[in-house]
Amino acid sequence: MGYVRAEEILPIEVIELIQQYVEGESIYIPRKAAHRQAWGAGTQIKQELLLRNQQIYKDYLAGSRTKELACKYYLSEKSIQRILRKQISE
Repeated sequence: MGYVRAEEILPIEVIELIQQYVEGESIYIPRKAAHRQAWGAGTQIKQELLLRNQQIYKDYLAGSRTKELACKYYLSEKSIQRILRKQISE
C-alpha cells in the first residue's frame, strides 16, 4: 500500500468534496469488492498455519498438554484449544 498525493490523481472538485468531511488527514480508500483478494492469497501463510496446526494436533495426540503447546508455539491456551477442536472436527 503506497502513499499518493490526492492532487496528483483526483480532480479538484473531488478533493474539495472530501475536504468537507476530512481535511489534512490520511485516509484509506478500500478496493472495490470485485478486486479484493482473499486473506493470505498473496503469501504462503495459510499453508504454513495449516501445517503448524496439524503439528499441534500431532503433539497433542502424542501426549503434550495444552499449556505445553501454548508455550512451544507462542500461543494462548485458548488458541490451542480452538485449534484442537477444529482439527478434531475435520
